[in-house]
Amino acid sequence: MGLYKKRKDGSEQPSMLGPLKLRLPFLHYKLEYPDWIQGAILCVVPMGITAVMMDVLGIPFELAIAFVVINNFLYLLHTHFGDPSIAGWITAGIPLYVGFLVGFPEGEARILALIALQLTVALIFLLMGLFKGADILVKRLPTSLKAGILLGAGFAAIYGEFSANGRVWTMPVTILVGAAFGFFMMFSKTAAPLREKYSFFRYVAQFGIAIPFAISYVFGLVIGEVAAPSISWSLVPIPIGEIIANYSIFGVGFPPFEYFMKALPLAIAAYIIAFGDILVVSSLLNNANEIRKDEKIVFSASRNSIIVSIRNFIEGIFMPYLPLSGPQWTAGQVLVVNRFMSNGRSQVDSYWGGATGIFWGMSIALMLGPVVSIFQPGINIGMALTMLIQGYLCGYLAMDVLKEKGSLEKGIAVIIGAVLATQGAAWGLGVGIVLWLLLERNWFKNGDTEVTKTKSA
Repeated sequence: MGLYKKRKDGSEQPSMLGPLKLRLPFLHYKLEYPDWIQGAILCVVPMGITAVMMDVLGIPFELAIAFVVINNFLYLLHTHFGDPSIAGWITAGIPLYVGFLVGFPEGEARILALIALQLTVALIFLLMGLFKGADILVKRLPTSLKAGILLGAGFAAIYGEFSANGRVWTMPVTILVGAAFGFFMMFSKTAAPLREKYSFFRYVAQFGIAIPFAISYVFGLVIGEVAAPSISWSLVPIPIGEIIANYSIFGVGFPPFEYFMKALPLAIAAYIIAFGDILVVSSLLNNANEIRKDEKIVFSASRNSIIVSIRNFIEGIFMPYLPLSGPQWTAGQVLVVNRFMSNGRSQVDSYWGGATGIFWGMSIALMLGPVVSIFQPGINIGMALTMLIQGYLCGYLAMDVLKEKGSLEKGIAVIIGAVLATQGAAWGLGVGIVLWLLLERNWFKNGDTEVTKTKSA
């Protein structure tokens, strides 16, 4: 008999191994097949990163998709060890990582640079998780600097897709049609009341880019911008030996110290971006606890950060992964949380069944040759839609962060964003700190106070 049936209303789902909170299927939760199906549909989303890995790192598609599959299975570390987050990439920083990597010669040097970046990010997450240093690094960070990093990521995302060699121009009509539909469904004022009134529109919007991708992919096939797929009926191979021999520290060696120094500013920026995802998942799970009183979902930012660190360490050592490992994937988190909140215990017994199911479904779908080969011709579409929508979200979040700030902070944020997008994280952070010291910080605050007191007397 499964232990999930023994949960008392209002308590946590049973687990084992004490503070590790290990939960296993059948034993601690039921399989939620609707979430498996949703995950399988969304397998087109992570496939998009293969286009960037091929362009920037020179990794062939067959190996790039193996990287994606392994990364997907690593997501399950979170939900199997007590972290309710639906994990993902640090997506907003992808154009910044690309800008950093292209500053190194093609080939082994770029692989070493990515290893250095990912291991540095892993160390930062580990320190933040162990010592709860988020308040120091993020909450006390000047608002102009936080907003500037978001703006820089947004600028870089949009510019990268529309630049002379951007993905938009590889199939312009197809990608722009998909982007228009995606933006309409997710952000349009016209679509907002439709989502509120009709469950169909809410359901489509929750899948993020998956439905716009499918529509634009079919449209591209019809108009001839997308090549017809060549179907493979085999399973996707996972050549572990080749990956370790050609891309791990055991194959290419350990990065020089100078690579870590160059990666440090970008790693800090990546953490600042990722911390926003931690706040989002915490808020979503608090809402779930308010609606579903029968199960208590406990989210610990420290546990989340430590598991993110472990994922980054594993990948940095064995298979450096360009989008890096982040704390949360918002689209997947919303899907799982909404289904959990919209049903009672008799329909969805525990949150953990859906939280694990979405990645089991996605990971298994990514291992099926027919699924991967069908969508392979459209990987540029998937990545372009991801970056265009991410650019919008970064700009939106930056404006939201600055909404109660004055013109000074807004002007500094724009400068930081522009410098970061064009010159990289080191320049962006450096300029931001200098501008904060010169413009925002009042060096004569105490003196001004004394003058005011004297005049009042």
